[in-house]
Amino acid sequence: MKALNLILTTSEHSKSRAKYLLIADALRQAIKQGQVAPSEALPSARQLAAQLNVNRHTIMAAVAELVAQGWVEAKERSGYRVVKQLPIQTSQSLISTASNTINSTSQNSTSKNNSALKNDAVITPSFNWQFRYKNTATISDTKSPSAYQYNFAGGQPDNRLFPFSEFKHCFSQLCQRPKFDKLGYGASAGEAELTEQIATYLRRVRSITDKEIMICNGSQEGLYMVSKLLLQAGDKVAVEQFGYPPAWAAFKSSGAELVIIEQDDKGIIPAQLATQLIKGDIKLIYLTPLHQYPTTVTLAVSRRLQIYQLAAQYGVAIIEDDYDHEFHYDSQPLAPMAADDPLGLVIYISTFSKLMFGGVRVGYVVANNELITQLSAYKALMNHKNNVLIQQAVAKWMQQGGFESHLRRMTRCYHKRRDFLVSLLRDYQRQGLPINFNCPAGGMALWVDMGVSIVGLKQKLQTKNVYLQTEIEFNLLTEQDDSQYRFIRIGFASMDENEVTQGMKIITQTLYG
Repeated sequence: MKALNLILTTSEHSKSRAKYLLIADALRQAIKQGQVAPSEALPSARQLAAQLNVNRHTIMAAVAELVAQGWVEAKERSGYRVVKQLPIQTSQSLISTASNTINSTSQNSTSKNNSALKNDAVITPSFNWQFRYKNTATISDTKSPSAYQYNFAGGQPDNRLFPFSEFKHCFSQLCQRPKFDKLGYGASAGEAELTEQIATYLRRVRSITDKEIMICNGSQEGLYMVSKLLLQAGDKVAVEQFGYPPAWAAFKSSGAELVIIEQDDKGIIPAQLATQLIKGDIKLIYLTPLHQYPTTVTLAVSRRLQIYQLAAQYGVAIIEDDYDHEFHYDSQPLAPMAADDPLGLVIYISTFSKLMFGGVRVGYVVANNELITQLSAYKALMNHKNNVLIQQAVAKWMQQGGFESHLRRMTRCYHKRRDFLVSLLRDYQRQGLPINFNCPAGGMALWVDMGVSIVGLKQKLQTKNVYLQTEIEFNLLTEQDDSQYRFIRIGFASMDENEVTQGMKIITQTLYG
């Protein structure tokens, strides 16, 4: 048998691969090129070894690799032969069949597919997926907000100020002395060390006691799981007119309908909520009572009491999303509604994303034992549990005092940055720009009336390396005149004073000229 023309690749990548794999690649390429026809015998191992100047055992390993891949088969007393039906032919046959089936409504589909097969073209027909779930979430921008030079995202902390070295020390301690019994499955509600630290913190700082805790992959997972457990198609969720789109998407993913409750300058209006509750079918009330998202208004105690009484009267649970509780500057923040919940109807959700960084994906749900038990079982079905080492590291960081030290530093920093932005906006007012706003007592953003339409502003700013969110993203009333959309949400936490100054200059010049 004549020798095959075998070319062994010599790329940088190939230098790290075993010799027998390179030979297997060369033999496979020879078969594809037709140097050896289907059912034809390969040259003997002795011939190939002599041709390539390698050990016979290396050739045998290469041939065994081709057998495993389906290119070659062993024939008793006749050595190795190329299979009758090559893998590439089988794949093309499947592709041809799929193409003809999927494109059966197209007159020219068959001839086009046959032509492509004759020319050995790579065909990638589209499989006809039958999706049972309709995506209800807004597809996030392809470019992350943090990738912009000026990032005014409302809930974005300054990741540059996180004490990574300190946190690394906690992580390293755990890796040096791993708790092997904790590294398996189980404990879907969260690691005991972390739930205990959170429980202690909530009792001391937020006055929440006598409730159970479940750790989740950020508050969004908590919202999603609560929605799946408590909602079904046809149910309704009472939400504020201006709100948090990912929460809306979670509710709608269960087939629920959003019922808009009007707001004023003091927050959600209890009388409007009562009107909707009377109509029935409302199963949940979703609120952000402290630093309302996105308007930053803090709901007064009197309104909280009215809402709680209405929820109790109509047997409706309240989801309290407390996403940035600690960052309150002018006074102590109001205690959460969950702190005074005699009926156990409040589902309290919070997160470490604003205290640490968004990618840490540690949030928690606080509720009565019955709900937490069911949520934990559902989480075990979804993804078993959160990352164990991250949970343990956060727990150790809290236990050693690093968490609260960092919190105090960032509260001082964000307080200063809020005051700087307020001063900057007042300077613009003195220059005659039609800007109007109220200084919030806390939070990480300002809700600002720019006095003119902001429609299209976000897109223009993105071309100038500025990320900004506008009222359009947060308003459930979508059929308003363009002139009615005037508000923007200016996040101040993630940038220093110079960055805020330069970014705001671009915003005002783009909007007002």
